[in-house]
Amino acid sequence: MTSLRPVAVITGASAGIGAALARVFARHGHEPVLVGRREPLLNALADELAAGAKHRPLVIALDLTRVDTPARIVHELGARGLEPAFVVNNAGFGLIGRAAELDRAEQLAMIDLNVRALTDLSLSFIDSLARHGGGILNVGSVSGFLPGPGMALYHATKSYVVTFSEALHVELKPVGIRVTCLCPGPVPTEFHGRAGFGADALPRLLTQSAEWVAEQAYRGLMRNKRLVVPGLGNKIVRLALRATPQRIVLRMADAAMQRRHKLAPPRWPKRS
Repeated sequence: MTSLRPVAVITGASAGIGAALARVFARHGHEPVLVGRREPLLNALADELAAGAKHRPLVIALDLTRVDTPARIVHELGARGLEPAFVVNNAGFGLIGRAAELDRAEQLAMIDLNVRALTDLSLSFIDSLARHGGGILNVGSVSGFLPGPGMALYHATKSYVVTFSEALHVELKPVGIRVTCLCPGPVPTEFHGRAGFGADALPRLLTQSAEWVAEQAYRGLMRNKRLVVPGLGNKIVRLALRATPQRIVLRMADAAMQRRHKLAPPRWPKRS
């Protein structure tokens, strides 16, 4: 047994799905720990969640792309007598554009956050998660079910999140740790502004609110579902993708990006 108090560590909690997940976990009696870069927004959310709660949520402001992130989180938690019962890997970002034309450093930073940091945090707290019968919630995307010309690296990172989480679901089940991958469709959040397109570019039939998606994710995690794909439309899209030849999926995905986001076809200099 341990005397440390169990908490739910939630990354990218300053806005969007991350903030909604923090509210859902708090509403269901968990003590959230809010992790992200934007300390003022995290503190505002902590103040909101503190009303009626036994403990004000701990705020840990840090850059998750740093390789010492798990050690710093362990230090902050240990200093306050806390340890993770749940880890929610929500932090991530995407970029629109041709991979060969986008800034390479930004794309590598995307891999650091969406893949390396998520992997590191998923594996760093196995002992405490097992002690508390807790779990891991990794936020993927329906983008992880198909290659994405025009957002090639983002789709690739989310494909990694899906397959890694599914395998971890099987590996950790015998020790009582739940692992769920949330794969939402479009959700109007700040993510789209950073990626390079507005909310008016989102397909309405597939779009859901961050609050509803977060509730579906929590329920799925508690039931130890391997995948949570919120919304009938997104479930249909996933099934359709599995039944469609990859060459056709690629062609349709590229055409949709060019149409919806005004992404021009690639124009490379001709070889002499």
